[in-house]
Amino acid sequence: MSNKAKLTVGGKEYEFPLVKGSEEEVAIDIKSLRSVTGGITTLDPGFKNTSSCESAITFLDGEKGILRYRGYSIEDLAEKASFLGVVYLLIFGDLPTEEQLAVFHADIKSKSVVDDDIKKILDAFPKSAHPMGVLSSLTSALTAFNPASVDVSSAEAMYNTVVKILGKFPVLVAWTMRKKQGLPLDYGDNTLGYVENLLKMMFKQPNEEYVPNPIVINALDKLLILHADHEQNCSTSTVRVVGSSHAGLFASISAGISALWGPLHGGANQAVLEMLEAIREDGGDTKKYMAKAKDSNDPFRLMGFGHRVYKNFDPRARIIKVAADEVLADLGIEDPILDIAKALEQEALQDDYFVQRKLYPNVDFYSGIIYRAMGIPVDMFTVMFALGRLPGWIAQWKEMRNKKEPIGRPRQVYTGSNQRSF
Repeated sequence: MSNKAKLTVGGKEYEFPLVKGSEEEVAIDIKSLRSVTGGITTLDPGFKNTSSCESAITFLDGEKGILRYRGYSIEDLAEKASFLGVVYLLIFGDLPTEEQLAVFHADIKSKSVVDDDIKKILDAFPKSAHPMGVLSSLTSALTAFNPASVDVSSAEAMYNTVVKILGKFPVLVAWTMRKKQGLPLDYGDNTLGYVENLLKMMFKQPNEEYVPNPIVINALDKLLILHADHEQNCSTSTVRVVGSSHAGLFASISAGISALWGPLHGGANQAVLEMLEAIREDGGDTKKYMAKAKDSNDPFRLMGFGHRVYKNFDPRARIIKVAADEVLADLGIEDPILDIAKALEQEALQDDYFVQRKLYPNVDFYSGIIYRAMGIPVDMFTVMFALGRLPGWIAQWKEMRNKKEPIGRPRQVYTGSNQRSF
């Protein structure tokens, strides 16, 4: 294959270099397109065919159902690594030794106390506020308590900023949920693991001893691993674009949270539970709704099945299905919503219409089931997604700043009025 691409416009021919990735992906490097052609640009709504950067963090092949972090398959990481180990891998490039992981965790814990004045900001929100809006605001507010700019040329300064957000973010997540439930706020327990501490901060009742459930801890650990990064999705691209203006890490993460909030992105697992609630209120007839999903004239959409990137299967769904089954079996919950979810799952896996179109349950479907079983409110589902995606956002922001990428500034094709007299 030639290492050049040729473009002919108006009888003139232009050549542009090809860039090949480590997994044989090929891109046309068009950064000189506008200058050499005298103003021609490309039009790609949603940037579906545009590589915005070169990145060494995550490889995703939707057609083959492959997801790898720094070269490690998601299957191996979910089976053998902890979430905190994956956090280290994504941000620093390699899996940590036991000693490195212990130091990393200790450093995170040392930065986990949130300034008490943050509570005043939290108190200003009504209980009706959506947790994602609260979380985004609190994350942005961290900037006020850490006003100094990060010296990205200093490895020490970057490291301190990273452990600071990793330490404080779980506290903000827990506070966001407990504020809505009217429960006292907890600063956590530094004797516990990262995920176990989060669960205690979220669920400890003021008049009861908190008893950890290892099956629930394991399931959440896996869920967070599966959500940790997913290449240049909407929220990750947002973090990189905001950070490209040299906005700080906290401000960039806050913007990513807002992007994740949308129902077409991180809000999908919340949409799954809302759909299940609607089915229950209509009598719980899953076969009726499977028929509606197959009817091209019916506007009903079966949420949590298929994926816009994975055209074969979602590799994350295969992993988390096992954890979902374990959690449901261990907790022994009788819940009509979860019964409807299991019925839809079984019917979709056996229905020729869904099998032929590869419309399998995706990670949003199973994560919603697990969060529901754990007792996490539906409007907190996307907050949990944000917690999982945090290390990916950090890694992408850090990579972008270290590579001194230019400020994000897309072009447009103007279709408005020509010059008019006033």
